[in-house]
Amino acid sequence: MACSATSASLFSANPTPLFSPKSSLSLPNNSLHLNPLPTRPSLSLTRPSHTRRSFVVKASSSELPLVGNTAPDFEAEAVFDQEFINVKLSDYIGKKYVVLFFYPLDFTFVCPTEITAFSDRHAEFEALNTEILGVSVDSVFSHLAWIQTDRKSGGLGDLNYPLISDVTKSISKSYGVLIPDQGIALRGLFIIDKEGVIQHSTINNLAIGRSVDETKRTLQVITHSISS
Repeated sequence: MACSATSASLFSANPTPLFSPKSSLSLPNNSLHLNPLPTRPSLSLTRPSHTRRSFVVKASSSELPLVGNTAPDFEAEAVFDQEFINVKLSDYIGKKYVVLFFYPLDFTFVCPTEITAFSDRHAEFEALNTEILGVSVDSVFSHLAWIQTDRKSGGLGDLNYPLISDVTKSISKSYGVLIPDQGIALRGLFIIDKEGVIQHSTINNLAIGRSVDETKRTLQVITHSISS
């Protein structure tokens, strides 16, 4: 075979060594100088003093919304009970907690599941003195069409809470969930107490829905801690 012949020519039986085993490498005296390794600076590890710290959140208006700060107020058109209504967030101050959630668009796959789940369990949130508000950048006409579409056909059917239209995208932007280059909102969820302060927030990517069970559990913790 060609490969075998080539191998035989490259490796002979008695190859000439490059260095004689009897030869030695001699170096003139003082020809090799080894500099000592630089010394590592000593580290002083000091345990910080245990001082009491404040957990009050302080932020400028440009950084809102942050948990612990007042939720940005808004007034917008919405659909509820197949009618067009106006919703103003500040109307709930002093009266109810608010679960405010954003979703990307009407007639999308993940959206109906969580939207209808919140509606089906609305009575449980109502028992906690809480209103649910859903928001997307769609128009009220798109909301109405989706509500009037049967669930078996990919619609929502009647909902027990308002769907808010954010066609100007101002609400999504003020809550930090707007994707500017796409013009739609991430799946943000905010729990706002009766004083109008954001007590909890979570933001998921477009394809990841929210858990109604986890939202309710968090809400119960908030209402209990505030009332106690």
